[in-house]
Amino acid sequence: MDGGGRLAKPLKRPAGPRAAARAGAPAGAWLDAVRRSVGGTVARVDRISLYVAQRTAALKPRRAGVIAAILLIAGSIGYGVARGGHMPVLLDQLADARDAAANAAGFRITGLAVTGRQRLSDAEVLAAAGVTDRTSLLFLNVETVRTRLEASPWITQATVRKLYPGQLEIAITEREPFAIWQRDGKLWIIAEEGTVLGAWGERAMQPLPLVVGEGAAKRARTFLALLDRYPALREDVRAAVLVAERRWNLKFKSGLDVRLPEHDVAQALDLLVALDREKKILTRDVTAIDLRLPGRISVRLSDEAAKAREEAEKAKKKQPRRGGNA
Repeated sequence: MDGGGRLAKPLKRPAGPRAAARAGAPAGAWLDAVRRSVGGTVARVDRISLYVAQRTAALKPRRAGVIAAILLIAGSIGYGVARGGHMPVLLDQLADARDAAANAAGFRITGLAVTGRQRLSDAEVLAAAGVTDRTSLLFLNVETVRTRLEASPWITQATVRKLYPGQLEIAITEREPFAIWQRDGKLWIIAEEGTVLGAWGERAMQPLPLVVGEGAAKRARTFLALLDRYPALREDVRAAVLVAERRWNLKFKSGLDVRLPEHDVAQALDLLVALDREKKILTRDVTAIDLRLPGRISVRLSDEAAKAREEAEKAKKKQPRRGGNA
């Protein structure tokens, strides 16, 4: 110690084995340094371990076993719900409980106004919106309801408003039925752009044009718009049939089948109108008119007409020739 009560030299840690080796200490001294270093480290680790154990024991709750069991059971239930696919059911039950509480607090939907509907009923609109008698206005998400409504094939646009405490307003714009589409023996109502609105016969509907075949729903608007330019033909057409998704055939109410080309359809229809005007071909006893080849028209007679024509040809051949020996 110096006169001021301080150490006469600075404190230093005992030289470790590496320091002893660098200082050129003998081999025995180096081994002693290694033992002292290892022994000190082990002692410090033991003291730290004892301290952690004591603190853990002091912080351990009295009912740790019960809590651990509850957590284990809750975790098992949660895993079972998720693994078994019951989560949607659980969420629906929680939503029902939430809505029931809000309804009890005065946020029940007591007034409903649906505008813009023409063919859909209020019940169908509410079903599409996902709104039931248990739904609470407080927790109703207008964006979610709007998205659900516009996902319906009949509804092209929707607006939803909440008026607290219990009024719900829904305004929709319906798609217009455009045609009937026959596919695989089934009839569907389609909109102008080809959207399938529903099965034919589900609701009262005005007469609509009939299109048949794979892909006809998407291409009906363009072809029927072209056919509208020929009202004399359009009135007598029973169905337009798309063949191999490439070209159209016209089925007339009389049973006549007109086969149109893949290209230059307007030119073929012009020719058909001209033939009917000049030779009344649409009212003749024919079953098919083939206009697929440019500059060439093929006509198929009915069985009766073909038989009559054959007999006429035979009778013509049997007639004696005029003139002869005097």
